[in-house]
Amino acid sequence: MSWFGFGFNGFGQIIPRARASAGVKVLFPERLECCDCDVGQTRVTRTEKDERLPGEHCCTEVRATWSRRAVLHRQTGDVCISGFVTSPSNQNACTHVPATKGCQDALIGERYLTASFTDKIECWDIGGLGSQPVWRMELTKTDTAALPLAPGGYAFPKTPFYRALAPQICARKLALGTEHAVLLSADGTVYTWGSGSHGQLGHGSVESQPEPLAVEGLRGLPMGDVAAGGWHSVCISAGGDLYVWGWNEAGQLGLPSRCLRAQAEHGSAGEAGCAVVPTRQEAAVTQEEEGSEVFISIQAFPALLDLPEESEMKKMSCGTRHIAAVTCAGDLYTWGWGDYGQLGHGTPWSSDQPLHVEYFTKEGLCVLDVVCGSWNTFVLASERAASFE
Repeated sequence: MSWFGFGFNGFGQIIPRARASAGVKVLFPERLECCDCDVGQTRVTRTEKDERLPGEHCCTEVRATWSRRAVLHRQTGDVCISGFVTSPSNQNACTHVPATKGCQDALIGERYLTASFTDKIECWDIGGLGSQPVWRMELTKTDTAALPLAPGGYAFPKTPFYRALAPQICARKLALGTEHAVLLSADGTVYTWGSGSHGQLGHGSVESQPEPLAVEGLRGLPMGDVAAGGWHSVCISAGGDLYVWGWNEAGQLGLPSRCLRAQAEHGSAGEAGCAVVPTRQEAAVTQEEEGSEVFISIQAFPALLDLPEESEMKKMSCGTRHIAAVTCAGDLYTWGWGDYGQLGHGTPWSSDQPLHVEYFTKEGLCVLDVVCGSWNTFVLASERAASFE
C-alpha cells in the first residue's frame, strides 16, 4: 500500500527539490518517499527503506495545502511536514513535529497546524512549531469526529480559532473551502454557509449566508460525503451519485466550460487559468450566440454529474479548482484545472469532463483514497486483487 502524488511541487511537497528529476510540475503519479524523521523513538534506516517499495511506510493518512504536505503516522500519532515549513532553505526537509506525539487527527493550513488528542485539541503557528500552542481546547468527553469538527463547533485556520455551531445540528463531517463551509449532518443533510459569490453555497444565488443553511436542492437525498474546493462544492449520495455546484471557470464541476473552449480554440491554457467570471448577462449572450451549446460559469444549484460508465463514487476531494474522485471499483477520475499536472494524465491540460487516470489501472493498482492539496493530488493505492472471472 503506497501513497502517490502529482501536481504542484514548488516546495518539494511531492518530490524533494534536491533530486535532479524534481520540477515544479509533476505530471505523472510519483510514489512518495519514506519519511526520514525520528518517529516514536525509532528511525527508519536507509537499508530498511531499500528493502521495500518507496511509499510503503508507516504513514497512513495525508493532509495537504498549497505549499506543504502533512503525514499522520497512525501507529505513533506523530505528524511530519514536507514542503515549505519556515523558509525556502528548508523546503527539501521532512520536519517532525514532536508536540503532535499521540495525536489522533491533524489539519494542516498555510499558517497553522492543528492536532486533536483524546483530551484536547491544540493549534500551532507553523513558523514556530517548537513554541507553545497559539490555541488549545480541553475535551471533557471522547469525540470521534474528524477535524476540523470539535465538540459544539469547529476549529478554524485563523482567529478566532474556534467557532460554535447551532446545537440542533449533529455534524458528521465538515469541509472548509476558501470562503465557505460545507457540513454533512448525521442524517445525511448538507448545510452550507459563508461567501456565496460563485454559487458555492448551492442555494440558487450568489448571496452570502452567515449561518448554516440546509441545501434545499438536496433535501430528501441522504448524502454520504462532502468536500469543498476554492469556490465550488461536491457531495456523494448514499447511492454513489455525485452532485456539484459553484464556480466552473476551469471545468471543476465537470460541466461545459466556456473558458476551456476558448483556451482550446486559441491553443493555450495559460498558467493562471481563466481569472474572469462571466456575469449572468454575459453567460446568457454566450448561450444565445452559440445555439444549443450551453456553457456553465456558475452553477448555483446542485447538479447531478453524469459519470463515465455510470460509475458509483465512494470518495472524493477538491483542490482549489479541480476534483478527484474514487469509484467503488477502485478507479480514479479527475477533472478541472490541470496546469501543474494535478489531474495525473501526464499533461498540463485542464478538462471539464471526468477523465480516468490510467496510470493506476496500468500498474495494476486499486485506488483506496484521495486527498487534494490546492494545486496537487495525493492518492493511496494498493495492488489490485487478481480476478478469476
